Amino acid sequence: MDFLKSAVASAMASGPPFPYSFGDKVDVDESIWTLYNGTKREDGSNCSIFSFDITAHRGLLPLARNALRKLRTMRHPGVIKVFDTVETETYIYIATERVVPLRWHVRRKSLSPETIKWGLHGVARTLKFINSDASSIHGCIKVGSVYTSESGEWKLGGFEVLSSVKEDESTIYTYGSLVPDSARYSPPEIIQGGWDVIKKNPHSAVDAFNLGVLIYEVFNGDYNGRDNAGQTRGVPPTMHSSYKRLCNANPKARISVSAFLDQGSRRDAFFDTPLIKLTEGIDNLGIKTDEEREKFLDDLEQVSDDFPEDFFIMKILPELMKSVEFGGGGPKAIGVVLKIASKLSQDDFESKMIPFIVRIFGNPDRAIRVCLLDSLPLIIDQLPQKIVNDKIFPQIVAGFTDAAPIVREQTLKSVLVLITKLSDRTINGELLKHLAKTANDEQPGIRTNTTICLGKIAKYLGTGSRSKVLIAAFTRSMRDPFVHARNAALMALAATSEYFTEEDCATRILPALCPLLIDKEKLVRDQATRAMDSYVQKIKKVAAGMPDTALPPQQTGDSQAARMGTPQPSAGSQGWTGWAISSFTNKMSTAAGDMQTNGSSPAATASPSPAPDRKPTSSASTLHRQALASPPASTAAPSPTPSAVAEEFYGDGADDDAGAGWGDMGDMDEDGGWGEPAAKSSAKSAPATASATPFDEGEPDFAGWLAAQSQKKSGGKPLPKGLAKTGPAAKKAPAKPAAKPKPVVAKKIDLAPKANDDDEGWGDGW
Repeated sequence: MDFLKSAVASAMASGPPFPYSFGDKVDVDESIWTLYNGTKREDGSNCSIFSFDITAHRGLLPLARNALRKLRTMRHPGVIKVFDTVETETYIYIATERVVPLRWHVRRKSLSPETIKWGLHGVARTLKFINSDASSIHGCIKVGSVYTSESGEWKLGGFEVLSSVKEDESTIYTYGSLVPDSARYSPPEIIQGGWDVIKKNPHSAVDAFNLGVLIYEVFNGDYNGRDNAGQTRGVPPTMHSSYKRLCNANPKARISVSAFLDQGSRRDAFFDTPLIKLTEGIDNLGIKTDEEREKFLDDLEQVSDDFPEDFFIMKILPELMKSVEFGGGGPKAIGVVLKIASKLSQDDFESKMIPFIVRIFGNPDRAIRVCLLDSLPLIIDQLPQKIVNDKIFPQIVAGFTDAAPIVREQTLKSVLVLITKLSDRTINGELLKHLAKTANDEQPGIRTNTTICLGKIAKYLGTGSRSKVLIAAFTRSMRDPFVHARNAALMALAATSEYFTEEDCATRILPALCPLLIDKEKLVRDQATRAMDSYVQKIKKVAAGMPDTALPPQQTGDSQAARMGTPQPSAGSQGWTGWAISSFTNKMSTAAGDMQTNGSSPAATASPSPAPDRKPTSSASTLHRQALASPPASTAAPSPTPSAVAEEFYGDGADDDAGAGWGDMGDMDEDGGWGEPAAKSSAKSAPATASATPFDEGEPDFAGWLAAQSQKKSGGKPLPKGLAKTGPAAKKAPAKPAAKPKPVVAKKIDLAPKANDDDEGWGDGW
């Protein structure tokens, strides 16, 4: 085996160079050739290689050499294109464009009727050229002689007996019977009289009959002999008449291939199809007038999807690309190009389309730019991110500042398509800079679309600046005079609520939403209400999980101080007004208590022990009664003074944060108010002190505590002057006129301190 391999290698090396590599073998019908898939060594491009082994089939060598010579000289779009040929004493190689036998498609029945008509039309045009222009006879038309190219076009091969009628010694007369399956496909006159009969009949008669056989075979899948010729089973009805005339047993009565082609090309005939018209019009697209080009492109857009994609990709696409770049194809051609390009494989797209797309985005034509932007969704998935970010987007951004509003608007809409292909730096830098400009555009529709765009690309924005950018843009749009801009801002806010913190919602968004609740347009009002509800629910949900207070826990020394540290409102101080009014009442009560010391001794104004500046909050009526009773003894008590306990809880804010309840005002009313005689108040002070109710159920009775201390330490000591229950004092008080304030001037008060008094004056703080 190694010896054979080396022998073949040496034979190849000794022969002429053949710059193609053999690939897989391709199955074909009975033929003198062996077909291989191949590649060109220089660039790796695809090709096909027809190989003939001279040593094994020396008797068929004239057929192989005739095919080699005719393929070299016969140039037509419908003929297999030859790249290179090599002939040695042992083999013949013919390198051609990559082709696939038509038999593959016929067996699988993968061809639609429209595609078959289109293929037959191409074969008929090629045969017309061979018969009429080249004055030759093909002599071997059948499914096995037809191949399909990479573009899907039907290409004619099988040139083993192709001969010119002008040659005296033509191959067809001598070697026609050597062609494989010639007996099955030959016309009846040749079967009866041999190949020399061709000279007595029209030279196109053989190819006309074989074309009829080909029509039957491609529509039905197989041909079993001349009994099938002329049968209309499977053949389209519009083709019946002309097809039967091709298969006429009398060669002189058969119509020529040229006549068959003319009949089929008539209006509403079997070759009058959009795909065939497309094929004929694409070749001269560059020289068509504007009207003809527009009509051609309109027909091209109407082509259905069951037509061969390979033909559009390999044939139509290159021609349209040339028309766009050099022939004035215009935006309509761009749309068709991108529609076809969306069906390309990724490798083909990158090699054929990406350079074209990058070049065409640099075209200054506004119509082409708008068409490109409209068609971006068709191709964006196939464009690499680096190409979009580095080469396409820098050319697109020029549309944001274009003078034409339609270009600005289409550029803005394209952001939603491009956003997935842009880098974070581009999005948060250059893109946002341009969106800030379109947000202030003179066109209200562009401003509205900018808001919508920002709402849809919010998830792609940087987390560090996203909320700041969105809130600034949306709140500004909510003040836009254009109603739809305001509505778009509200809808965008509702759609992007997940990107805002509760602080942003409460301090920045809700205040901006409130004015729109009474907008002049009901559309805006309804949307604002929905947005407000969603944000309020979000804030409520967050607030439900927050602690009751942010103040640090209090460090209390004993149970009494803890009880003092929580002032409880009385029954009359419900709601937020209770605190403010009771604070005001406490201050009024304290001042009124000091004024009752008219004519008394200096004992009520000083205290020997150092007392803090702040006073505890207590009931105003209780303090008033205690001031009119007897002062406490000067002996130091083991428990802290009320002032010290209050100072520990309230701190510096004892005067402001008053804890007295609204019910204290009722106590003063029961005692006769501020204007009753002093004697009456003194007479009632003892029972009032004994029966005084506490501030609330949980508060200490400081008035009772002070009264108990005074009773323990009174011990026969006389009461201070002015507070004793004397007859003159009781009689003097009602005689004092209310309209004369001079008798109660402070000059009559003795301010000398009393050493044994432990209580402090309640009014010193004022």
